[in-house]
Amino acid sequence: MTRHRCLLVWVVALLVVGVFSGCGQKSAEKEQRTQAIQKQGKPEQAQPAKGQKFLIGFSQCNFAEPWRQAMNQAAIQEAKNNPQIELVLSDAQQDDSKQIADVENFLRQKVDLLIISPNTAAPLTPIVKKVHDSGIPVICLDRDLLSPEYDVFIGANNFTIGEAAGKYVVELLNGQGRVVELMGLLGSPPAKDRSDGFHSVVDGVAGIEVIHKAEGKWLLSEARVRMEEILRAQPEIDLVYAHNDPMAVGAYKAAQDMGREKNIFFIGIDALGGEEGGVKKVMDGVLTSTFWYPTCGQEAVQVAWKILNGEEVEPRIELPTAQILKENAQEWFERLTPKTE
Repeated sequence: MTRHRCLLVWVVALLVVGVFSGCGQKSAEKEQRTQAIQKQGKPEQAQPAKGQKFLIGFSQCNFAEPWRQAMNQAAIQEAKNNPQIELVLSDAQQDDSKQIADVENFLRQKVDLLIISPNTAAPLTPIVKKVHDSGIPVICLDRDLLSPEYDVFIGANNFTIGEAAGKYVVELLNGQGRVVELMGLLGSPPAKDRSDGFHSVVDGVAGIEVIHKAEGKWLLSEARVRMEEILRAQPEIDLVYAHNDPMAVGAYKAAQDMGREKNIFFIGIDALGGEEGGVKKVMDGVLTSTFWYPTCGQEAVQVAWKILNGEEVEPRIELPTAQILKENAQEWFERLTPKTE
């Protein structure tokens, strides 16, 4: 019995030593990994497995604007090029409450990443913060929030575009003229920035008078109605500055109906390619000028893939802009018009 007891004690002792030795080795390995991570200054990023699918939710503020339709198509096409990405879009229809519900739905679906172009800033900021705080990466497109509740913002500088439009208007009118401003959706950052940039220039020129400002809600039909009212109230109008091309075209159509289009300059922003885009309207003499704002859709999906792969990205990506005039419109038309297969 004594011999057996001694043998049992030795076996138990060996097991205990083995367990503590193994634990010590694992702790050492964990410590080494922790130290390595700390030296890098960031947590380890797991690379996605080959063939792993990622669900990206894209909350679009509306599908009605041609520019947003182009943004959607660019994002869809880029996603099609990557078999590991499933892109799902939702249309908020210019309704803050619906967009909040759309984002809540994406949160319930546990999307791997959210892309959002907010309808207006204040109502959408809390829900985007909720998504971001849950650990889901967020990319904000074109329209900013009240605070940066996202990983990346992608867009052009709307204030700079408005400023450039203001300088061009002063030059075009030789410092003297009566201007109508057709604004985008009030409460949306692009409408504010495109207006603020414009007024930062023209308000300092005594001979330029903005005689009327109206909300066109980014839509041709809405702008056309507003412009009809303005034309009846204002016998003299030299120029219309619209925050996007569809509103500028709507204003042109209203003036055309009253036989006044030849005496008014029309300026827009967006510069889509294609037969119905703003660049072609410059070529046709409907618009005097437009300013290019990239659609951001392709860039959004490309950046999303980088984030999902654990790559570092800049927190703010500013896209280039340009002015399109009669002289360079053909070149831009060829550049921006989608190639048919």
